[in-house]
Parts: sequence; C-alpha cells; structure tokens
Amino acid sequence: MPITRRHLLGAGLATLGLAHSPSFAQAWPERPIAFVAPYGAGGSNDILTRLLGEALAARLGQSFVVENKAGAGTRIANEFVARAAPDGYTLLHAAAPIAIGEALYAKLPYDAQKSFEAVTSTAIAPLFLIVNASAPYKTLAEFVAYGRSNPSGLTFGSPGVGSAPHLTAELLMRAAGAKGVVVQFRGDAPAYNELLAGRIDATLTAISTAIPHIQAGKLRVLAVANEERTPLQPQTPTFRESGLPSVVGYGWYGLMLPGGTPSAIVQKLNAETNAVLDDPEIRRKAAALGLQLKGGTSAQFAAFIESETRKWAQVIKAAHITAE
Repeated sequence: MPITRRHLLGAGLATLGLAHSPSFAQAWPERPIAFVAPYGAGGSNDILTRLLGEALAARLGQSFVVENKAGAGTRIANEFVARAAPDGYTLLHAAAPIAIGEALYAKLPYDAQKSFEAVTSTAIAPLFLIVNASAPYKTLAEFVAYGRSNPSGLTFGSPGVGSAPHLTAELLMRAAGAKGVVVQFRGDAPAYNELLAGRIDATLTAISTAIPHIQAGKLRVLAVANEERTPLQPQTPTFRESGLPSVVGYGWYGLMLPGGTPSAIVQKLNAETNAVLDDPEIRRKAAALGLQLKGGTSAQFAAFIESETRKWAQVIKAAHITAE
C-alpha cells in the first residue's frame, strides 16, 4: 500500500498521543535527563543541582546530566527549558528570578506560569539583615530608628538589580518608613567587603559568605526575612517577630518541566524529589550551603510562584525598578 501524506500525519499524531499516554509516563525515564542549572558552576544552585541529580539518578536508574546555562538573570536557562520537548527529559532547577522577570523586563520569550509545569520547591536561601558589628544599632528596632532619623537614609548592598536581596531591601525600607538606596554589586562578597569597611549600612543576603566575619565578631545579624525562624540560625528573630510582618523574602529554587509535560511524569518526579529532600545527608549538605530544603506538592509550588510573581511586581512598580 503506498504511503501517503495522510498516513504520515496519522503516524505522527499516534506518536504524539503515545508520548502523553499513562504507559509512556510510567516508563519514564528511559534515557538520561538534561538537568539545567541557571547559574554557573560552584554556586549553591549548581551544587544543590548536582546533589539532587546524583540522588535522583540512584532512585530512577537514569543519569541526570547537569548543564549550566548561566546569564541574563536566569533567562537563558529558562528559555532553553521552555522551548524543550515536553517529554520529561529536560528539567530546570529554577531560581527566584523566574518569578521576578515578568515585572522587571518588558518582554520575555516565556511565561513563568504557562510555559512550565511546576514540580516541587527544593530549597530557600534565607536572607539575613547583617550589619557591621561596630555600628551603633544592635537590634532591628535601633536600625530602623537610625534609618528614619538619618537624613541620608539607609544604604544596602545587593548582589544585583532585581535580585531577591535587592527587592527585599526595598520592601524593608517601605515597611520601616525609611528612605535609602540599594547599591548593586557583582555578588555577595563585594557587598560584604563594603560593609566591613563601613561604607554601607547593611546587607540583606544569604548568610554563608558572612559566617566567617560573624564568627570573628566583625559582623552582626539582626533579623531573618523568613516567615518563621530558620534552623540555619535559630537564634535570629524574624522581621515579623520584630514588628515588620510584611518583610518576607528569600532566594529560592525549585524543579520545573516544559509546559505540557504529562502529569504522570510531573507527579512521579515530585514524589522522588520529595523523598530525596527528606534524606538527612542531603539536608546536612544543603545547610552547609546556607540552604533550607523545602519540598511539597506540584500545586503548592505553582501557587507559590504565582504569589511571588504578584508580590514582587508590586515592589518593582512602587520602587520604579528597571533592568533595561
């Protein structure tokens, strides 16, 4: 029988239908999975990606090949995964900027909600308000009072425009009723150098880089911007405890697949990842990176991303922040 265009089209549709069938999803994974990290090698996202990849490979019997696609505030990695086939073989270890970019950039080649399937939250990087130990303020209340009375306001160090530390610092100034400026640096380390030199008042960033200076008595921690105290520094009060309940912000990571990936694959990967995140050794290694592991359902993670997108869009608009 001659092969016609109709036969070829029918075969293609049948193959597509198979890719979304329950039996196809149950067989997943049958080959290695590209595990895309939106940052370069050596950072907390990259290290956690590799830890999770190794653990998931052991559970699922297929390798997770980490691909670092850094740059453009995670947009390069996000777009790469958004355009990938929705077959479960390209996985993004997404970071907080994916929920910030919609308000920060005029046009994006993907939609944070529609272009991806949320799998699960993996970790948060709590943000700590850190000041020079020789500064006159020893509590959050004293820091806020200083900011309100100082004609120049407050100066914060940030690792980049539109980053979670930048936006959380903006959120803090508005909640405290203090004016100020957020100075942008290339990462946390340069910001801490300026803080140690007394040229800025504070940073509101992850704590890992600051720990040696805190232990040496050169820096002081005043508060953490979590909803609740973090086991990473259980002695540090939250902004909520200290009278500023709206100041909640942190870096975060989570797994996302291309939009249209079969639900059975999403749920299988969710279950396996949650099992990995419960591993005490994985938790210990994550804590050393300044990360607090999370987990949860795919629906919870999707709702969280939507909430983060709305929240930071309001801050970006109020502060007139632009990255272009």
